[in-house]
Amino acid sequence: MSWQLSPCLEWLFADGGAEFPDRIRAAAQAGFRQVEFWTAGNKDVAHLEAAIDECGVTVTAFVSEPTGRIVDPSTHNMFLEGVERSCSLAKRLHAQNLIVVSGDTLPAIDRRAQSDAIAAALDQAGAIAERSGVGLVLEPLNTRVDHAGYFLESTEEALRILRAVGRPTVSLLYDLYHSVVMGEDPATVLRDARGMVGHVHIADAPGRHEPGTGKIDWRRELDALRASGYDGALGLEYVPTRGTESSLAFIRRVAG
Repeated sequence: MSWQLSPCLEWLFADGGAEFPDRIRAAAQAGFRQVEFWTAGNKDVAHLEAAIDECGVTVTAFVSEPTGRIVDPSTHNMFLEGVERSCSLAKRLHAQNLIVVSGDTLPAIDRRAQSDAIAAALDQAGAIAERSGVGLVLEPLNTRVDHAGYFLESTEEALRILRAVGRPTVSLLYDLYHSVVMGEDPATVLRDARGMVGHVHIADAPGRHEPGTGKIDWRRELDALRASGYDGALGLEYVPTRGTESSLAFIRRVAG
């Protein structure tokens, strides 16, 4: 079975500085039925909504705002209010998932306490999401290259948090690029993750460019994803080294 591909419009179909609604149209014209982006707060939502409705695409995911720092319980009320608003926006934009990030580490606080704080926030946020029919996906990020200081750098720790939450609408956003940069082996970290991966992002490493430009063995890693039970979309979150359509050639061949 072929993988569905979901281009991240922050970087793809942005050729020539195209406006976001035009990126949606370009992605749809190229045959994509799913797209995604980072945040909606810096975009003209009415124009986004019009382009999404016009093209008949689904938004795979965008980030719940404000992102907060949910390792810190004092931010939870603000975070939950943001999830409520973002869920309403997700319904307008035909979005399936909201991306949740942990925030940076609190240096003076015990790590387990910060992990417990994330679980507590997600448990409450999950109840909000369930009422709205929207998924929440928690994303670990690498701290070696792109996100120094970020708390949740481990897939294993993210899965422990998600097991503590125990809500089917709260799952893992597995970013293969971040995982590989952190030295993880996808087949190993996903071995016990069946049913827990809600979305996947991909980019090659090193460099975070299109698949085929780095050292990742894509056939092996996509097989590992499939073996974990994941059959959703692959979010194409990479910085293209050439025009978008040209950059897609390799992953379309491998994922097809």
